[in-house]
Amino acid sequence: MYAQFGPAGNPDAFYEAGNKASVQMPAWLGEMMLTAYEYQCSRGVNIKEETAREIGRRSAEHGVKLSIHAPYFISLATEDEQIITNTQNHFLKSLEVALWMGADRIVFHMGGPGKQERGAAMERVKRSFGNVLEQVEKRGLTGIFLCPETMGKQNQLGSLAEVMELCTMSEWVRPAVDFGHLHAVTGGKFVTKQEIETVFDAVAEKLGAEVAKNLHIHFSRIEFTKGGEKRHWTFADNFGPPHEPLVELCALRGFTPRIICESAGTQANDAKVMQDLYFSLKQAHDASATM
Repeated sequence: MYAQFGPAGNPDAFYEAGNKASVQMPAWLGEMMLTAYEYQCSRGVNIKEETAREIGRRSAEHGVKLSIHAPYFISLATEDEQIITNTQNHFLKSLEVALWMGADRIVFHMGGPGKQERGAAMERVKRSFGNVLEQVEKRGLTGIFLCPETMGKQNQLGSLAEVMELCTMSEWVRPAVDFGHLHAVTGGKFVTKQEIETVFDAVAEKLGAEVAKNLHIHFSRIEFTKGGEKRHWTFADNFGPPHEPLVELCALRGFTPRIICESAGTQANDAKVMQDLYFSLKQAHDASATM
Protein backbone atom coordinates (compact mmCIF):
# COMPACT_ATOMS: atom_id res chain seq x y z
CA MET A 1 0.00 0.00 0.00
CA TYR A 2 1.39 3.38 -1.04
CA ALA A 3 0.29 6.99 -0.80
CA GLN A 4 -1.79 8.18 -3.75
CA PHE A 5 -1.32 11.52 -5.50
CA GLY A 6 -3.46 13.44 -7.96
CA PRO A 7 -5.17 16.72 -8.83
CA ALA A 8 -8.32 18.47 -7.74
CA GLY A 9 -10.23 19.06 -10.95
CA ASN A 10 -8.79 19.37 -14.44
CA PRO A 11 -5.48 21.27 -14.79
CA ASP A 12 -4.51 23.67 -17.55
CA ALA A 13 -2.13 21.11 -19.11
CA PHE A 14 -5.05 18.69 -19.61
CA TYR A 15 -6.83 21.17 -21.90
CA GLU A 16 -3.60 22.36 -23.52
CA ALA A 17 -3.05 18.75 -24.61
CA GLY A 18 -6.32 18.93 -26.57
CA ASN A 19 -8.63 17.22 -24.09
CA LYS A 20 -12.11 18.59 -23.56
CA ALA A 21 -14.05 16.48 -21.03
CA SER A 22 -13.50 14.93 -17.61
CA VAL A 23 -14.08 11.42 -18.98
CA GLN A 24 -10.64 11.83 -20.60
CA MET A 25 -8.95 12.58 -17.27
CA PRO A 26 -8.35 8.98 -16.07
CA ALA A 27 -6.35 8.05 -19.18
CA TRP A 28 -4.43 11.34 -19.04
CA LEU A 29 -3.62 10.76 -15.35
CA GLY A 30 -2.64 7.19 -16.16
CA GLU A 31 -0.06 8.48 -18.64
CA MET A 32 1.39 10.62 -15.84
CA MET A 33 1.34 7.60 -13.48
CA LEU A 34 -0.84 9.53 -11.04
CA THR A 35 -3.27 7.48 -8.98
CA ALA A 36 -5.90 9.88 -7.60
CA TYR A 37 -8.44 12.37 -8.91
CA GLU A 38 -10.90 14.58 -7.04
CA TYR A 39 -13.88 15.34 -9.23
CA GLN A 40 -15.28 18.81 -8.59
CA CYS A 41 -18.97 19.27 -7.81
CA SER A 42 -18.12 22.44 -5.90
CA ARG A 43 -20.46 24.60 -8.04
CA GLY A 44 -23.27 22.08 -7.95
CA VAL A 45 -23.95 18.41 -8.71
CA ASN A 46 -24.68 18.52 -12.43
CA ILE A 47 -23.04 15.41 -13.87
CA LYS A 48 -25.17 12.84 -15.72
CA GLU A 49 -25.25 9.24 -14.56
CA GLU A 50 -23.84 7.92 -17.85
CA THR A 51 -20.86 10.29 -17.65
CA ALA A 52 -20.20 9.50 -13.99
CA ARG A 53 -20.23 5.77 -14.64
CA GLU A 54 -17.85 6.18 -17.58
CA ILE A 55 -15.41 8.22 -15.46
CA GLY A 56 -15.58 5.46 -12.88
CA ARG A 57 -14.99 2.71 -15.43
CA ARG A 58 -12.01 4.47 -16.95
CA SER A 59 -10.58 5.34 -13.54
CA ALA A 60 -10.67 1.68 -12.49
CA GLU A 61 -8.99 0.77 -15.77
CA HIS A 62 -6.13 3.19 -15.13
CA GLY A 63 -5.76 2.61 -11.39
CA VAL A 64 -7.06 6.04 -10.36
CA LYS A 65 -8.79 6.38 -6.97
CA LEU A 66 -11.73 8.80 -7.00
CA SER A 67 -13.07 11.32 -4.54
CA ILE A 68 -15.66 14.08 -4.99
CA HIS A 69 -15.71 17.64 -3.69
CA ALA A 70 -19.28 18.44 -2.66
CA PRO A 71 -20.92 21.81 -3.43
CA TYR A 72 -19.66 24.90 -1.63
CA PHE A 73 -23.31 25.74 -0.95
CA ILE A 74 -23.43 23.32 1.99
CA SER A 75 -24.05 25.19 5.24
CA LEU A 76 -24.55 23.02 8.31
CA ALA A 77 -24.72 25.86 10.86
CA THR A 78 -27.44 27.84 9.12
CA GLU A 79 -30.72 28.70 10.84
CA ASP A 80 -32.50 29.02 7.47
CA GLU A 81 -34.80 26.03 6.93
CA GLN A 82 -34.59 26.21 3.13
CA ILE A 83 -30.78 26.16 3.23
CA ILE A 84 -30.94 23.22 5.66
CA THR A 85 -33.08 21.32 3.14
CA ASN A 86 -30.79 22.29 0.27
CA THR A 87 -27.74 21.22 2.27
CA GLN A 88 -29.20 17.78 2.85
CA ASN A 89 -29.96 17.47 -0.87
CA HIS A 90 -26.38 18.46 -1.76
CA PHE A 91 -25.10 15.59 0.38
CA LEU A 92 -27.55 13.07 -1.05
CA LYS A 93 -26.88 14.09 -4.66
CA SER A 94 -23.11 13.93 -4.07
CA LEU A 95 -23.49 10.44 -2.61
CA GLU A 96 -25.55 9.35 -5.62
CA VAL A 97 -22.82 10.53 -7.98
CA ALA A 98 -20.16 8.84 -5.84
CA LEU A 99 -22.06 5.55 -6.18
CA TRP A 100 -22.28 5.92 -9.95
CA MET A 101 -18.61 6.84 -10.19
CA GLY A 102 -17.20 4.42 -7.66
CA ALA A 103 -15.74 7.27 -5.59
CA ASP A 104 -15.09 6.35 -1.96
CA ARG A 105 -14.85 9.83 -0.39
CA ILE A 106 -16.82 13.08 -0.45
CA VAL A 107 -15.08 16.20 0.81
CA PHE A 108 -17.24 19.04 2.12
CA HIS A 109 -17.09 22.37 3.95
CA MET A 110 -19.15 22.89 7.10
CA GLY A 111 -19.90 26.54 6.33
CA GLY A 112 -19.63 29.62 8.52
CA PRO A 113 -21.06 30.41 11.96
CA GLY A 114 -22.80 33.57 10.77
CA LYS A 115 -23.72 35.71 13.77
CA GLN A 116 -23.68 32.76 16.16
CA GLU A 117 -21.02 32.16 18.76
CA ARG A 118 -18.64 29.52 17.43
CA GLY A 119 -19.51 26.87 20.02
CA ALA A 120 -23.24 27.34 19.47
CA ALA A 121 -22.69 27.15 15.71
CA MET A 122 -20.85 23.83 16.10
CA GLU A 123 -23.75 22.41 18.12
CA ARG A 124 -26.07 23.35 15.25
CA VAL A 125 -23.63 21.77 12.79
CA LYS A 126 -23.73 18.50 14.70
CA ARG A 127 -27.52 18.49 14.82
CA SER A 128 -27.81 19.22 11.10
CA PHE A 129 -25.15 16.69 10.19
CA GLY A 130 -26.79 14.10 12.42
CA ASN A 131 -29.94 14.51 10.33
CA VAL A 132 -27.88 14.03 7.17
CA LEU A 133 -26.36 10.85 8.58
CA GLU A 134 -29.85 9.54 9.42
CA GLN A 135 -30.93 10.07 5.81
CA VAL A 136 -27.75 8.41 4.55
CA GLU A 137 -28.47 5.38 6.73
CA LYS A 138 -32.16 5.29 5.80
CA ARG A 139 -31.39 5.36 2.06
CA GLY A 140 -28.65 2.74 2.28
CA LEU A 141 -25.93 5.14 1.17
CA THR A 142 -23.34 4.15 3.77
CA GLY A 143 -19.98 2.87 2.56
CA ILE A 144 -18.73 6.20 1.23
CA PHE A 145 -16.72 8.39 3.60
CA LEU A 146 -17.96 11.92 4.24
CA CYS A 147 -14.89 14.08 4.85
CA PRO A 148 -15.23 17.49 6.54
CA GLU A 149 -12.35 19.71 5.46
CA THR A 150 -10.11 21.88 7.60
CA MET A 151 -10.64 25.45 6.43
CA GLY A 152 -8.33 28.38 5.77
CA LYS A 153 -10.25 31.45 6.91
CA GLN A 154 -10.88 32.71 10.41
CA ASN A 155 -14.61 33.21 9.74
CA GLN A 156 -15.18 29.61 8.61
CA LEU A 157 -15.92 26.56 10.71
CA GLY A 158 -13.38 23.81 10.19
CA SER A 159 -10.48 23.92 12.62
CA LEU A 160 -8.76 20.56 13.06
CA ALA A 161 -10.50 20.12 16.43
CA GLU A 162 -13.92 20.94 14.91
CA VAL A 163 -13.35 18.56 12.01
CA MET A 164 -12.33 15.73 14.33
CA GLU A 165 -15.34 16.41 16.55
CA LEU A 166 -17.63 15.81 13.56
CA CYS A 167 -15.70 12.65 12.70
CA THR A 168 -16.69 11.03 16.02
CA MET A 169 -20.34 10.96 14.88
CA SER A 170 -20.04 7.98 12.52
CA GLU A 171 -17.56 5.41 11.24
CA TRP A 172 -18.29 6.82 7.77
CA VAL A 173 -16.95 10.29 8.63
CA ARG A 174 -13.21 10.89 8.19
CA PRO A 175 -11.18 14.13 8.19
CA ALA A 176 -9.95 15.91 5.09
CA VAL A 177 -6.87 17.81 6.20
CA ASP A 178 -5.86 20.76 4.03
CA PHE A 179 -2.32 21.72 5.00
CA GLY A 180 -2.45 24.87 2.89
CA HIS A 181 -5.52 25.95 4.83
CA LEU A 182 -3.90 25.13 8.17
CA HIS A 183 -0.87 27.16 7.10
CA ALA A 184 -3.06 30.14 6.20
CA VAL A 185 -5.38 30.12 9.20
CA THR A 186 -2.45 29.91 11.65
CA GLY A 187 -0.57 32.75 10.02
CA GLY A 188 2.21 30.63 8.52
CA LYS A 189 2.61 27.46 10.60
CA PHE A 190 2.83 23.85 9.41
CA VAL A 191 6.04 24.34 7.46
CA THR A 192 8.18 21.79 9.32
CA LYS A 193 8.00 18.03 9.60
CA GLN A 194 7.52 18.36 13.36
CA GLU A 195 4.52 20.71 12.99
CA ILE A 196 2.93 18.48 10.36
CA GLU A 197 3.50 15.40 12.51
CA THR A 198 1.38 16.94 15.27
CA VAL A 199 -1.63 16.75 12.94
CA PHE A 200 -1.20 13.03 12.26
CA ASP A 201 -0.62 12.40 15.97
CA ALA A 202 -3.74 14.37 16.96
CA VAL A 203 -5.88 12.44 14.46
CA ALA A 204 -4.42 9.12 15.66
CA GLU A 205 -5.17 9.97 19.29
CA LYS A 206 -8.75 11.08 18.57
CA LEU A 207 -9.80 8.79 15.72
CA GLY A 208 -7.29 5.95 15.62
CA ALA A 209 -3.96 5.14 14.00
CA GLU A 210 -5.51 3.70 10.82
CA VAL A 211 -7.47 6.89 10.16
CA ALA A 212 -4.31 8.96 10.61
CA LYS A 213 -2.28 6.65 8.37
CA ASN A 214 -4.80 6.90 5.53
CA LEU A 215 -5.76 10.58 5.76
CA HIS A 216 -7.41 12.41 2.91
CA ILE A 217 -5.16 15.43 2.34
CA HIS A 218 -5.38 18.61 0.29
CA PHE A 219 -2.17 20.48 -0.42
CA SER A 220 -1.24 23.71 -2.17
CA ARG A 221 0.88 26.82 -1.73
CA ILE A 222 -1.33 29.58 -0.31
CA GLU A 223 -1.13 33.33 0.07
CA PHE A 224 -2.83 34.55 3.24
CA THR A 225 -3.79 37.71 5.12
CA LYS A 226 -4.78 38.36 8.72
CA GLY A 227 -8.16 36.82 7.96
CA GLY A 228 -6.59 33.65 6.53
CA GLU A 229 -6.54 32.19 3.02
CA LYS A 230 -6.40 34.66 0.13
CA ARG A 231 -5.31 32.74 -2.98
CA HIS A 232 -3.91 29.41 -4.14
CA TRP A 233 -0.59 29.45 -6.00
CA THR A 234 1.72 26.87 -7.63
CA PHE A 235 4.90 25.14 -6.52
CA ALA A 236 6.85 27.61 -8.69
CA ASP A 237 5.55 30.54 -6.60
CA ASN A 238 7.19 31.83 -3.44
CA PHE A 239 4.47 30.97 -0.95
CA GLY A 240 4.14 28.31 1.72
CA PRO A 241 3.82 25.72 2.95
CA PRO A 242 6.61 23.67 1.34
CA HIS A 243 5.60 20.19 0.24
CA GLU A 244 8.83 18.41 1.14
CA PRO A 245 8.24 18.01 4.92
CA LEU A 246 4.81 16.44 4.40
CA VAL A 247 6.04 14.03 1.74
CA GLU A 248 9.13 13.11 3.75
CA LEU A 249 7.04 12.39 6.85
CA CYS A 250 4.68 10.13 4.90
CA ALA A 251 7.54 8.20 3.32
CA LEU A 252 9.53 7.73 6.53
CA ARG A 253 6.63 6.87 8.85
CA GLY A 254 4.82 4.62 6.41
CA PHE A 255 1.74 6.83 6.09
CA THR A 256 -0.39 6.10 3.02
CA PRO A 257 -2.64 9.14 2.55
CA ARG A 258 -4.41 10.25 -0.58
CA ILE A 259 -2.89 13.64 -1.36
CA ILE A 260 -4.92 15.87 -3.64
CA CYS A 261 -3.04 18.85 -5.04
CA GLU A 262 -4.96 22.11 -5.38
CA SER A 263 -2.33 24.26 -7.07
CA ALA A 264 -3.72 27.00 -9.31
CA GLY A 265 -3.71 25.37 -12.77
CA THR A 266 -0.65 23.15 -12.24
CA GLN A 267 -2.24 20.72 -9.82
CA ALA A 268 -1.36 17.57 -11.79
CA ASN A 269 2.27 18.55 -12.40
CA ASP A 270 2.71 19.52 -8.77
CA ALA A 271 1.07 16.27 -7.63
CA LYS A 272 3.63 14.47 -9.80
CA VAL A 273 6.45 16.39 -8.08
CA MET A 274 5.18 15.16 -4.72
CA GLN A 275 4.71 11.61 -5.95
CA ASP A 276 8.21 11.40 -7.43
CA LEU A 277 9.73 12.70 -4.20
CA TYR A 278 7.66 10.24 -2.14
CA PHE A 279 8.81 7.18 -4.09
CA SER A 280 12.41 8.38 -4.16
CA LEU A 281 12.45 8.80 -0.38
CA LYS A 282 10.58 5.56 0.21
CA GLN A 283 12.95 3.60 -1.98
CA ALA A 284 15.96 5.04 -0.15
CA HIS A 285 14.37 4.41 3.25
CA ASP A 286 13.38 0.84 2.41
CA ALA A 287 16.85 0.12 1.02
CA SER A 288 18.56 1.38 4.18
CA ALA A 289 16.19 -0.65 6.36
CA THR A 290 17.29 -3.90 4.68
CA MET A 291 21.01 -3.24 5.02
